[in-house]
Amino acid sequence: MEWTGEALLIGVRRHGESSVIAEAMVAGRGRHLGLVRGGRSTKLAAALQPGNTVQLTWRARLEDHLGTFTVELLQARAAELIADRTRLYLSQLVCEHLRLLPERDPHDRLLGMALRLIESAPDGAALARFELALLDDLGFGLDLNSCAVSGTRDDLTHVSPKSGRAVSRAAAAPYLDRLLPLPSFLTARGNASPHDIEDALRLTAHFLQIQVWGPRRLTVPAIRDTIVKQLSAEP
Repeated sequence: MEWTGEALLIGVRRHGESSVIAEAMVAGRGRHLGLVRGGRSTKLAAALQPGNTVQLTWRARLEDHLGTFTVELLQARAAELIADRTRLYLSQLVCEHLRLLPERDPHDRLLGMALRLIESAPDGAALARFELALLDDLGFGLDLNSCAVSGTRDDLTHVSPKSGRAVSRAAAAPYLDRLLPLPSFLTARGNASPHDIEDALRLTAHFLQIQVWGPRRLTVPAIRDTIVKQLSAEP
């Protein structure tokens, strides 16, 4: 078995004395793991950095085997990310999120969003949209198209923390202390204020916790709180 494809490296861990197991998001193939022989060598260390784009060739005797990767660096981002702490933390968080996906299940929409997040200036609104898309691809998407109570598609201002469905301003009024704010930029075009970004990332964190992190007994990525504070800070 063999294939070649372009990929975003999202994780690397040691294996034995000189090798590593690389984890990557591959266009058309999803999250894929492979053994890189000699991956801890000086020659390969620079290429095998999360956030880099590489060309991978995967080989294995059978399709369900771990297999081996041959790696060719296409785009090195590690140096520029290290120079910008916010971008570095954001890249690390995006990679952690992508590692939540099932193996070998294509998620090209998420891969494209991840690459735009990593390559662009830090953007809290884009991160919130990415986390919503992540929830959707994991099977826990929120229904933000219409009000859970009235069915209206207008003036949606809150989300039920249990059902993940939107609620209109009128229907939400008696229950504001029980609902999560829904920033308008998530359902319509428009700019997002720092407060909107904070609310949006609080919303996605709530559903990631109850649907993903909690059930899998995972802790919230340590850098996420730092990223949220930085991306929702007043200019």
